[in-house]
Amino acid sequence: MNKKNQTVGGISGIIEASLYIFGIILLFSSLHPAIDQAQTAAEKLQFIIENKAKYQLWMLLIYVIFGIVLIPLTIAIHEIFENNSTLFSKAMPVFGFIWSGLVIASGMIAVVGINAVGETYNTDPNSAITSWKTIETIQNGLGGGVEIIGGIWVLLISIMGLTQSIFNKGLNYLGLIVGSAGILTIIPALTDLGVVFGLTQIFWFLWIGIAMIKNGKT
Repeated sequence: MNKKNQTVGGISGIIEASLYIFGIILLFSSLHPAIDQAQTAAEKLQFIIENKAKYQLWMLLIYVIFGIVLIPLTIAIHEIFENNSTLFSKAMPVFGFIWSGLVIASGMIAVVGINAVGETYNTDPNSAITSWKTIETIQNGLGGGVEIIGGIWVLLISIMGLTQSIFNKGLNYLGLIVGSAGILTIIPALTDLGVVFGLTQIFWFLWIGIAMIKNGKT
């Protein structure tokens, strides 16, 4: 296990948690109307276009940058289990990399999509609204609504952590909750668990980040 990689992985975990926190602050301080269910589709889209720079920054941070930083974290976590030949340990980084790719793609679709929709909105609002609904559906399908891939990744880490006595038990039990919440978002009636997945993952990322930084020092 490379100590420097563990430190980098730990810092990555803390960055992930920080991105979540900053994203939540930006959302509820400046972008809340973009997700307000009381607004019509036209009102939401108009608000997003008027606040395009903030919206694109938000998407870049919580999706694109998040996905990029997830890669070194996935590698560093895998190093802890790399001597284990079980199927779980081999599948673990695969789900981490897939999740990274999905969230990066999800964010880029939204960032580029709002530019195209914004150009159409002034001349043909109805077509722009239809196009934006399509873009949102694709974006949510990749990584904005269903969190099954991220959930499986966290769940595998937590199960392996418990069976091999790696990481604090409390961290692993928290990971079981985080992972299960993410996986259950695949059920249409339980998509609201995505909020639970996101909020609890803040603490999971912070905790695992600190644990890995300690690994890098010992």
